[in-house]
Amino acid sequence: MHAKRTINVVGVHAAGEVGDVIVGGVLDVPGKTMFDKMMYFWKNADDIRQIMLNEPRGRPSKNANLILPPCDPRADAGFIIMESEEYPPMSGSNTICTTTVLLETGMVKMQEPITTLNLDTAAGLVTVSAECESGKCKTVAFNNVPAFVFHLDLEVEVPGIGKVLCDIVWGGMMYAILDISQVGLTIDSSDGERIVEYGERVKRAVQRTVHPIHPENPGINGVTNLVFTEPLQSETSGKSARNATVVSPGRLDRSPCGTGTCARMAQLYARDELLVGESFRHISPIGTEFMGTIRGTTKVGEYNAILPTVKGSAWITSYQQVVLDPSDPFPEGFRVGDSWHVSK
Repeated sequence: MHAKRTINVVGVHAAGEVGDVIVGGVLDVPGKTMFDKMMYFWKNADDIRQIMLNEPRGRPSKNANLILPPCDPRADAGFIIMESEEYPPMSGSNTICTTTVLLETGMVKMQEPITTLNLDTAAGLVTVSAECESGKCKTVAFNNVPAFVFHLDLEVEVPGIGKVLCDIVWGGMMYAILDISQVGLTIDSSDGERIVEYGERVKRAVQRTVHPIHPENPGINGVTNLVFTEPLQSETSGKSARNATVVSPGRLDRSPCGTGTCARMAQLYARDELLVGESFRHISPIGTEFMGTIRGTTKVGEYNAILPTVKGSAWITSYQQVVLDPSDPFPEGFRVGDSWHVSK
């Protein structure tokens, strides 16, 4: 068959969240930084994201990652993250997926028992430590970019719900964080439809109320994700909490959300509820876990920030060749309202 486009992909998930990795078929693009390259794809080559994530090749609960040569000379590889509605500067589950693919396919040489590598992301350099055994990448811990709070207890008027208090936090993406009891729900995957509906409603109200801008890169701005939380629990080894992260265009993150975990730790630190070095177990709606810790503190512009580390695991599920037939009537795919959330 003559194909208009052929893309080589490794299927992979981290804690249930799909983060497939493109390993061939897409060339590098201009840009002095990974952020520049991310914006180039967004403005000039977005058909790759559409092909990968829209139906019939994709679905709402799916991400894709594109491995590229790094711009930062300290990095072993660079990668661009693609989600349904945006190109996020950073994503924890996608970092775990990409690292696992880099090591298990041999694109970066695996060293046992620990492989250390640097990844160039649109949010900055991310250092990764992977536990490896018998050719398997067992766990991935990444030292994320600094996370910090923009606002605590921001009052937001939400149509049909009323006033809620949100915390606005940067953790590699922009988040609104609030206790789910404020909207009368609990975190249960069987109630996912209502969690998403309420989360999108709150998120749009937040977007109308505040527009945070990253002090070091004004190109990163605006809240795009929302984390519903349940109360923090004390354990013998540290703290834990359940969460449900509502990702645009309206779905639940299947994982505990890596950058959401970083944002949650920044929020807890700002509220004196989590200490430097204290373990934090973050639990997703399907019961999967990421382990987080604050390794130190710093400043980002005028904001007090934490240095977060998150650890999780990923599993390769397939090796694929995604193909676009030149006669296909849907060259960039399509979306249907029974699966893709439509704002009301």
